[in-house]
Amino acid sequence: MGLNRFGAALSAMTAVALALSGCGSNDNGAGPGTPPGKVSCGGKKTLKASGSTAQANAMTRFIKAFEQACPGQTLNYTPNGSGAGIGEFTGNQTDFAGSDSALAPIEYFAARQRCGSPAWNLPVVFGPIAVTYNVTGVTSLNLDGPTAAKVFKGAITSWNDPAIQALNPGVAFPAEPIRVIFRNDQSGTTDNFQKYLDSAANGAWDKGIGKTFNGGVGEGARGNDGTSAAVRATEGSIAYNEWSFAQAQKLNMAKIVTSAGPDAVAISAASVGKTIAGADFVEEGNDLVVDTFSFYKPTQPGSYPIVLATYEIVCSKYPDPQVAAAVKAFLQSTVGAGQNGLADNGYIPVPESFKSRLSAAIDAIS
Repeated sequence: MGLNRFGAALSAMTAVALALSGCGSNDNGAGPGTPPGKVSCGGKKTLKASGSTAQANAMTRFIKAFEQACPGQTLNYTPNGSGAGIGEFTGNQTDFAGSDSALAPIEYFAARQRCGSPAWNLPVVFGPIAVTYNVTGVTSLNLDGPTAAKVFKGAITSWNDPAIQALNPGVAFPAEPIRVIFRNDQSGTTDNFQKYLDSAANGAWDKGIGKTFNGGVGEGARGNDGTSAAVRATEGSIAYNEWSFAQAQKLNMAKIVTSAGPDAVAISAASVGKTIAGADFVEEGNDLVVDTFSFYKPTQPGSYPIVLATYEIVCSKYPDPQVAAAVKAFLQSTVGAGQNGLADNGYIPVPESFKSRLSAAIDAIS
């Protein structure tokens, strides 16, 4: 189903503006970027994009900001999963893709063939991933990387398992089976969650990473909306969901014990802000891939570790200048007015110190 203006307002959070460090100057010769709030409208009247369900609720605000900045222009967005979005973009069915994972090497090649130029990953918002659960009588749950890995690969199968009990003294868990719910589509949320398990589980996760869930256990559902709804409807269930969907379904969310320990960390704007404050980019230039591996084993206490950067994947030089102009205008409004209120929907806005480099990359699109 296409998205134009959809999504519901969720409970307000405190926004956090923390620095995201960059790496040097970009190598594309772009200037300082369009001043925040300035949008150069024009080009194609109706853009088409698809991909990440994790950014779907944020996209509602991005579209509204675009329409307000550029009357007569809009974007139709289909939240069908990161893998599908990348496939439609490289297949020249859409103007750009939304993805919670940067392009893989084979996807870079396909995107270059489609664009006739390199494709860029431009992060526009950060989204925490919640470990959600539905167990009658249990309103507090602590998990660490190794225990979560064993649950999601089926090595721990009961809620009263000693490993879970040891992390949750005083909590009475029922002797009922754990019902894992996973994404059955090609999902950037899955990719990021498995990267967390691979990094933080101290060898307990031996299933690899990628957009396909590799745990080999549980029941699948499509999209963050599908998995969050399934958790709400299924007693004894556990899943991983982008935060805004967990909030929308009013799901219980686990606290995560991290390498910075010892206290388990709840998901919040403040705890995620601590995590992204130390983020860095993989390389210089306008392809702004965030090194999320630094998130998974934080050194600062109180940092929530399961966080994804969600990207818009664009051509650096579009074959059609009308598309280029419209994509540029959409992204200018996204990193400007589109950031307002994102914290109310379960996202962490792009820090102010990061916007200059992002704006320079957007302005370099042609």
